[in-house]
Amino acid sequence: MSVSPLQLLRSGPPPPRVVLLPDALFLMRVFPVAPGATPAEAAAQVELALEAVSPFPLSQLYYGWFWQPGAEHALVFAAYRRRFTAEQTAEWAGAELVLPACAALLGLAGREPATTLLLAAADGVTAVHWAEGPVPVKALHRPLDPEPTPEQRAALGERLVQELGGSRRVLTVDVAPVADAAESDGEMAFRAGEFVSRLPQACCAALDVRDKADLAALRAARRRDLVLWRTAVACVAALVLLGLGEFALIGGKVWQKGRAERVRLQKPTVDKIMSSQSLANRIEELATKRLLPFEMLNVLFEDNRKPAEITFLRVVTLPQTGIYTLTVDASASNAAQISVYEATLRNVPLLEKVEIRDLRTRGETATFTLAVTFKPEAVRPAEALAP
Repeated sequence: MSVSPLQLLRSGPPPPRVVLLPDALFLMRVFPVAPGATPAEAAAQVELALEAVSPFPLSQLYYGWFWQPGAEHALVFAAYRRRFTAEQTAEWAGAELVLPACAALLGLAGREPATTLLLAAADGVTAVHWAEGPVPVKALHRPLDPEPTPEQRAALGERLVQELGGSRRVLTVDVAPVADAAESDGEMAFRAGEFVSRLPQACCAALDVRDKADLAALRAARRRDLVLWRTAVACVAALVLLGLGEFALIGGKVWQKGRAERVRLQKPTVDKIMSSQSLANRIEELATKRLLPFEMLNVLFEDNRKPAEITFLRVVTLPQTGIYTLTVDASASNAAQISVYEATLRNVPLLEKVEIRDLRTRGETATFTLAVTFKPEAVRPAEALAP
């Protein structure tokens, strides 16, 4: 049956490859851990306790443990390396996790205090008992006779519960756990029938029974590969962005070239329109507005603004300056009065701009040009005198 890409995206990544080993190969013990221990301190205490009770050095054991921060004990499982053949260990290559089957269910969801888990296998039954905390307080495995009957399997489960001291609730799992898709990168999930177990990644690192030095090298290689992969992805993304930017520049140049061509083609028409608009404005100005030189000149004289030392020689208006600008050629018998007159005019509300140009002095006398610009519509025509 074919699967659509949308269904693949919704289902998320596939479960990781996990190797589950028979519980019968492992010796399971619970060792105390000092309160408030860090993960590194807990690992050191577990390895020291395991080395003290094991007849073999740690280098000849495949071992792991389950512990969570704050717990005062850890569940440890260990097996003699020679119990595994070379063919078996070769199958571990490339696996994300290698652990006993019962360890996969140590993160059982919805577990209550005083609960015992019975995991049935072809070669026996494993019992794991929790008290109050997240770490089990006891774990036992008992073998079964070849081809046992359901009654024999049930009787063995009852004996295991009695050996553990009784339980408030017993969970029986008759199917082997399998890896399941996790909800996040920070955990690994397992499913056995209706039961779901979620193990934090920090616990999974300790649960793996493979050689610790090899695991450290493997995790370092995976971190390196992850960095290289992310770097490669970033480089590819940067190249894609650069390519898109290049295409955008090419497209922008083509668009700008077309735009410039349209502007060039439209320029004569626009110039003609602007010329017509300017001419129309000039005609309207001549038709509706007129030059008021006497009224503007009167503003320069009224209220005795002009000092007696300044004499107006010529008053003109220029077409390029418009109808609101008056240009006055003047002389002054006292050059100091020019700046005084300029300051006085600047304070007149009707004036927009006052400029002194071509100032030439000879002793106390001076000649200059005064350019005065009035605000539009500031000067009104003088009222006709009554007859």
